[in-house]
Amino acid sequence: MSQSRQAAIAGIHEYPLRVAPGVSAMQIKAASLKAALDDAGLKWSDVDGLYDAGDGEGGGGLGLAAYLGLKPRVIDTTQVGGSSYEFHTAHALRDIAAGRVRVAVTTYGSTAASSRMAIGTGGRFGGASWQTNMEAPYGSTLISNYAMVKQRHMHQYGTTNEQLAEISVATRKHAMRNPEAVKAMTDLQFVKVDNITVADVLESRVVATPLRLLECCMVSDGGGALVIVSPEVARDIKKKPVWVIGSGEATKYRENGGDITVSAGAQSGPAAFAQAGVTPSEIDIAMIYDSFTITVATCLEDLGFCKKGEVGAFIGDGHLAFDKPGLTINTDGGGLSSNHPGMRGLFLLLEATRQLRGESTSQVNGAKLAVAHGNGGLLGATHTGGTVVLAAD
Repeated sequence: MSQSRQAAIAGIHEYPLRVAPGVSAMQIKAASLKAALDDAGLKWSDVDGLYDAGDGEGGGGLGLAAYLGLKPRVIDTTQVGGSSYEFHTAHALRDIAAGRVRVAVTTYGSTAASSRMAIGTGGRFGGASWQTNMEAPYGSTLISNYAMVKQRHMHQYGTTNEQLAEISVATRKHAMRNPEAVKAMTDLQFVKVDNITVADVLESRVVATPLRLLECCMVSDGGGALVIVSPEVARDIKKKPVWVIGSGEATKYRENGGDITVSAGAQSGPAAFAQAGVTPSEIDIAMIYDSFTITVATCLEDLGFCKKGEVGAFIGDGHLAFDKPGLTINTDGGGLSSNHPGMRGLFLLLEATRQLRGESTSQVNGAKLAVAHGNGGLLGATHTGGTVVLAAD
């Protein structure tokens, strides 16, 4: 099937610091967008589509437009957690294809580390509501929710701790080749700023049974920006475009008789691959949201890279690294070892673009097709899946 090329990623930027005291989230967003526009060879005045998840002080579409001095024709304020930026990319693709937008931007900024945000380990925020009335009274945290999914997957399919630890090992291998990730681990005072083994993961302390410390993402500052343009604009940009050829969006929540080991990716993945006209077996690299190892494992299954329940064998041979045959994941170091400021979906798109440009620090030779899959909300409970398929020029 021929691939429709109606929108392209033209410019990217990732804020280099993971600990940035004295800098606001909005400053991170503004600096990142300026750098991404420079990367594309475009100007502020070229931007006519603004896609924003409301992060940053006084953000949102209206606040960010005023902060940046932009007057966009389209404002999209979709906020669905960590997959917001995959949703934004999907919406930008539709708006550009419809002729409503020529230059779309999405940005992210967070000071989660500097502000000492209790992401994952803190209690559920806000007052009692219908959404949390069966969980909040018992002290459920974000991490305990993911631990429950891991426990269920191990019970249901025989998946082992050793197998899931291979995800942490592969992403740390990639992180050690990325100077910004190494600095992040140093600045955040990681116990070991070096490659890790399966034994290291299994010997790290338990955070929420059966999740161990080296299976959990870091909490960092950070941000970035992405510029998506029409084919006409793409002809004159500074670097080769990376084409957005497919997208899928889905929502999942707990249901009586439902399976908490199945993510929203089971819906968003097939939709994205169908639009792109490709199959999972054709994908060279996959940037999968890695809040925890179990997030990656379930999403690999649900996106179709292996059958449900078989991810343990799929990842257990250590082939997820960039220099091994087979599927490669999270070559920037991921949320486990590079950055996770709270919502990591944008960074998946940035690294996938670097790979298809040939600019990654753990470059996969001949990479032509990539998938970026974001997970927002709570895996196993109410969450979203956003899948984007990208192609090199």
